[in-house]
Amino acid sequence: MAKVKVLIEGYAHEGNGCYEATSTTVLIEDSGKKIIVDPGCNEELLLQALKGEGLTPKDIDLIFLTHYHIDHVLNIRLFPGKDILDGNIIYRGDKEFSFKEKIPGTNIEIIETPGHAHEHTTPLVKTEKGIIAIAEDLWWWEDEKQKTDKKSLLSLKDPFVKDEAALLKSRKIIIEKADFIIPGHGKMFKVEK
Repeated sequence: MAKVKVLIEGYAHEGNGCYEATSTTVLIEDSGKKIIVDPGCNEELLLQALKGEGLTPKDIDLIFLTHYHIDHVLNIRLFPGKDILDGNIIYRGDKEFSFKEKIPGTNIEIIETPGHAHEHTTPLVKTEKGIIAIAEDLWWWEDEKQKTDKKSLLSLKDPFVKDEAALLKSRKIIIEKADFIIPGHGKMFKVEK
């Protein structure tokens, strides 16, 4: 069974005369591989979180990106020479390899979840707790209290949305499939069935 650990709980808020944000960063261990989902952009926090797990960037096998917003991807620079994956491509240096439905060599299912960004995807990980969706920016909160009842989850406004209809459809799919959801900026929560 796979293991999922939130290394960094993402945040987004006004602060120090600017906007401060980094994504939730998740470590998945599946089929002997250590995978980082969305390494974020706060280098110090990520290195501290890895150290807390007894890891360094060299110990990570793959980097998975849910979408290409800079607050989710900037820290890929900490993992030179590692394969970078998105929803259906493995990037290895200047080479690209296609894959479908699962991260190769793992049991991690990948679901297309456009709306916030056109290329947004969500890994679904089967764990002892149930299915965990690393849904990143399908939902995100600034510093307000998270409301995770179904009605609130479906109506949560996204000021950066690219396609509202697609976002709503993606949210419904993930609510149906997941037992727990890890958002891009906020706390993991249990899905009310």
